[in-house]
Amino acid sequence: MLPWQIALLAIGTLIIGAIAGFFGARFYFKKQLEKNPPINEKMIRAMFMSMGRTPSEKQIQQVMHSVKNNK
Repeated sequence: MLPWQIALLAIGTLIIGAIAGFFGARFYFKKQLEKNPPINEKMIRAMFMSMGRTPSEKQIQQVMHSVKNNK
């Protein structure tokens, strides 16, 4: 192979690898966010308690609903 062919093959492989890596990382990140959401009911309950309030279940569900709608 000629040197320019080797360079072209290396650049093409690098581009394909970067695209595949991007989509692979994106898929993995979305999967992890679904398994471990950034906020849950326990965190909301702790937040209300730290503000000195005792939350009702309805309030917690409202906050969870608004968090899910803002995604």
